[in-house]
Amino acid sequence: MSPVPGSFRRAIVERYPFELDRFQVEALDAFDDGQHVIVAAPTGSGKTVVAEYGVETMLRSGRRAFYTAPIKALSNQKYRDLCALHGDQSVGLLTGDTVINGDAPIVVMTTEVLRNMIYAGRDLTTLGVVVLDEVHFLQDEYRGPVWEEVIIHLPAHVQLVCLSATVSNARDLGEWITTVRGPTHVVVEQRRPVELDQFYFVADRTNGRLRFMPTIVDGQPNRDAIRIDASGVRFGGRRRRDRTPRGSGERKLATPSREEVVATLADRNLLPAIYFIFSRAQCDAAAQNLVDSGMSFSEPEHQERIREIAADRLAGLHDDDLDVLGYEQFLRQLDAGVASHHAGLVPPFKEVVEQAFVEGLLQVVFATETLAVGVNMPARTVVIEKLTKYTGDRHETLSPGQFTQLTGRAGRRGIDDRGAAVVLWSPFVRFDDVAELALSRSFHLRSAFRPTFNMVANLVRTYDRDRARQLLTLSFAQHQADRDIVRIERRLQRQRERLTELRDQAASPFGDIDEYRRTHTADGTVRGPIDESLAALRPGEVIHVDKGKHFGPAAVVATAHRSGGIKVTVITPSGHSIGLSADDFDAPVDPMGTIVLPGHYSPNRKDYRDEVGKRLKRAKLRGGRRRAGTTGPARHPVEDDPELRQRLEAAQRADKTAAEIDSLEQRVEQRNSSLGREFDAVLDILEQRGYVDAAAWHLTERGDALSNLFHESDLLVSEAMFAGVFDGLDDASLAGLVSCIVYEHRSPDDPPRPWFPNDEVRRRWEQLAEISDRLAADERRHGLSEHRAPDPGFLAIAYAWVGGEGFADIVAEEDLTGGDFVRTTKQLVDLLGQLGYVATDSGTRSAARRAVEAARRGVVADSSVVGP
Repeated sequence: MSPVPGSFRRAIVERYPFELDRFQVEALDAFDDGQHVIVAAPTGSGKTVVAEYGVETMLRSGRRAFYTAPIKALSNQKYRDLCALHGDQSVGLLTGDTVINGDAPIVVMTTEVLRNMIYAGRDLTTLGVVVLDEVHFLQDEYRGPVWEEVIIHLPAHVQLVCLSATVSNARDLGEWITTVRGPTHVVVEQRRPVELDQFYFVADRTNGRLRFMPTIVDGQPNRDAIRIDASGVRFGGRRRRDRTPRGSGERKLATPSREEVVATLADRNLLPAIYFIFSRAQCDAAAQNLVDSGMSFSEPEHQERIREIAADRLAGLHDDDLDVLGYEQFLRQLDAGVASHHAGLVPPFKEVVEQAFVEGLLQVVFATETLAVGVNMPARTVVIEKLTKYTGDRHETLSPGQFTQLTGRAGRRGIDDRGAAVVLWSPFVRFDDVAELALSRSFHLRSAFRPTFNMVANLVRTYDRDRARQLLTLSFAQHQADRDIVRIERRLQRQRERLTELRDQAASPFGDIDEYRRTHTADGTVRGPIDESLAALRPGEVIHVDKGKHFGPAAVVATAHRSGGIKVTVITPSGHSIGLSADDFDAPVDPMGTIVLPGHYSPNRKDYRDEVGKRLKRAKLRGGRRRAGTTGPARHPVEDDPELRQRLEAAQRADKTAAEIDSLEQRVEQRNSSLGREFDAVLDILEQRGYVDAAAWHLTERGDALSNLFHESDLLVSEAMFAGVFDGLDDASLAGLVSCIVYEHRSPDDPPRPWFPNDEVRRRWEQLAEISDRLAADERRHGLSEHRAPDPGFLAIAYAWVGGEGFADIVAEEDLTGGDFVRTTKQLVDLLGQLGYVATDSGTRSAARRAVEAARRGVVADSSVVGP
């Protein structure tokens, strides 16, 4: 890496119509000095200037540049931007489903594509720089390890430019890259390019007022907002409709309606706005309701331009497809300056919204959080309706990093003097929590690196045993673990000293305090033997239950300590869930046996409960035994201790301290050897299943195939392939079966009953599910995270599409959005393409390739086109 001539720099920088900021100049200086560069700065601050500089520097010096992004939409956008700068002939695009000019000097790609190129041994000798955009994605549970693999395995001569949102430990990341690749300069910019004002918006229905208040006043949470929030009627976890204010001091507070919010923003000159709602259906409903209410923000000339954009981008879609996608309603909303934007829309529709918004033709976009990642759509105002979102299996509160990502869209550089972030009142979130997020500057980047089956296969193929293990120690995860151990050890020392003090305080001269605590509750009540037996139950144990209509065995799925005693949740053979307490038993409970619960804990889902019921029916159980009743303990001598309460409190604090010590010790052990243990566990499974000869340190034929399978369920695909599950099927049946591996039902509603075209496909599905169950059990035994179980919910759709049925017919018949159809079909095409390359059976390879061609048509093909 040699310094860049000054003439290069002047020629590149002079092209920008603005003077570079301090942090940009600092980053360019470091890059010209041959260092790797990390730029951590707020959204819209100009990080891309550094990336563009690195790319053009390599182009002018005759070397290649790769620009990687975490999502295809961002890759497409960067491709268009770089084409505008350097011309179409100089720029390529590789995103799995799109290949354009792949040998160009500048290539935009997803990070997974680059990782695959490295493992495939592609010649990268002319590669000069790799831009890793949104590098904070390395903390993503499923995709994060890819970033670390790229950073570790790229040839040493390649410079890195890493772009990140503002994170609180960017220098930690810089130290790690310095360790594994060489000198790295970290540039941190805290200042937003446009200042952000934060507001709290609440409707006071007691007096019919709307309160639009600053969240922060003089650096502190707004006292007026605290007072108003505290004075309102607040419902707990569930709304109770019969509740009314108990006193004159209580207000009837409510979340302002969407129409009230938009009208208020318009009155305060705070449009255009991105209005975040973490529900696709609610985004669509909000846009429709706003337009139906008569609100419109568009001028005739805007409508003309909007229709030009829509006509140009949607020209490739058939009229029937447009009808089923709701094109007329979509266009009606655009004409009013309103739109929705979420993953349920097909990509061409989303691209129309994005282009119209960037051109200033839309004033309100109701969006899910996917809009906050990468896509360049800044607004004057961002509205966050709720601070909680559904993740697929539970509701979670936004983290400071997620909150910052959303509010980063507020304020258009060069247009707005200030941006605004508005959070709406909610009965489920206190104002204190809103203010804490608004004040938070903590976005700690944490590695999600872990050895995967494909990764270990490639390590065995590429490196010797010692080097493969060494590469694990080079991960960011291990770097963070080593730093954490020092901090944890200091905490351990303090807590051990405190535990000794607390146990001394808890000791009673009147008798054994621990013996007393085993037989009494904290308030001195004698603990019943039934409660003790319930507290000892573990998930998977089977007990006899006699409650309501159920009499017989039931499987324990959860136990909880509540103020009223132990609560136990069980599932019956018929798949029903029952809640139990000590009052439901007349004697202590003895388990009748055990079952293995399904790998993914989801007792609220009917398919999970049904599976537990099936396993319960197959279980070999003992007779339903009850323990003999016991009499309560006699008066204990420590009850004569006048300081008993203080000693019990000290003993309780000692228990908590001991539990923390145990947790800290486990964390030290995990950080010392967790990656090594996981590597050994993965290697052990691969050897047992015939993929690796560990003694000789080489891959078998199976291992070679696995090393070319890039999917989160890589070993499941390989096991099914070698078991012949995919062989001998027609194209449509093969596509349907493979879709079970890529599809995941994420709705809280129960999935539809699966449909199979014939008994043979049903039998293959059952074989696939059985292979998955055995693999999951193996992963559990080895202490590894389980792969995602296959899901047949898309099988009928994939079968119909590859079989030639039209998009409009399929979407009209199924409870499925166009966006979900396109995204899942693209993932299916990707995995079928891999099978077309690695499948051991020639007929399966041919069928997979034909299925790819059959699937890559209509709206799917059009969604792979890079828009204007």
